[in-house]
Amino acid sequence: MNDTSARLLRLLSLLQTPREWPGSELADRLGVTDRTVRRDIDRLRELGYPVEATMGAAGGYRLVAGSALPPLLVEDDEAVAIAVGLRAAAGYAVAGIEDASVRALTKLEQVLPAKLRRRVRVLGTALALPSETGPTADPEVLTTLAAAVTNRERVRFAYRDGAGTQTRRHAEPIGLAPARHRWYLVGYDLDRNDWRMFRVDRIENPQPTAARITPRELPAADAAAYVAGHRTDWGTPTFRLSVTIHAPAGQVAARFGGEPNELRAIDDHTCRLDALRDDAPEWLAHRLIALGVDFEVHEPAALIDQLRSASARIERAVAGHR
Repeated sequence: MNDTSARLLRLLSLLQTPREWPGSELADRLGVTDRTVRRDIDRLRELGYPVEATMGAAGGYRLVAGSALPPLLVEDDEAVAIAVGLRAAAGYAVAGIEDASVRALTKLEQVLPAKLRRRVRVLGTALALPSETGPTADPEVLTTLAAAVTNRERVRFAYRDGAGTQTRRHAEPIGLAPARHRWYLVGYDLDRNDWRMFRVDRIENPQPTAARITPRELPAADAAAYVAGHRTDWGTPTFRLSVTIHAPAGQVAARFGGEPNELRAIDDHTCRLDALRDDAPEWLAHRLIALGVDFEVHEPAALIDQLRSASARIERAVAGHR
């Protein structure tokens, strides 16, 4: 490849970054004069690349996206990053993404130089993808929710809980996060006046409302931290949770969540939950009560205290109806 061709490829690579590039900065990056940059821009236009120029102090060159855009150019490290990302994407619970990722990866490998193709295949053989199966998120639902997050727009949707009960929700979404091979939407539930996370595979027909989101401070570093249970308003350390629950393990797993190895079936009607958790004891108390079955807490003591407090409140609430 001659110097001019190599420089054009480098220029095209720079222009594919979505920003305005002043001619002087492009010249510095390429080690040429401003005049040479202008000539190279004209050559790219002749080849069909829609390069737009804007005037003024803040002006420069940028590549305009469109249906007629020729094939994109990626550098070596970018090609490897894309290939790794496509392989990893197959492990996320989005309907159809595994097949789409394989098709895209096949197309990419066909145009890679032999050296890069070997690097990508070596990485592919070393990557272990999750083998778990289960409900998958609808990519259209995921895209709609992502747009609402980006546009800071309230959204309404139908939501089905672990017991199969469907409700209408009105929320201010602030982020999407994958965890435990599931996708979760984190947002402020306007009907319940509190932060919530929703499994995306249980969301149906999300409808953006065009109403702007009210700025609120999420009690976690970000959506992923919230899903992981790292809420800053709890401030509780990790502790051992041990509970015997008088319900089938499958029923409890659907309602309570957690890692698969945390829940052990004792018999057809009883299971044992043993886990390291950093959830707030009051939150765990409400979740256990909401199961609607008998249970015995073995530890921690803080959870037992919360259940005693809840029991006392319930006793006071029904005292006048005996």
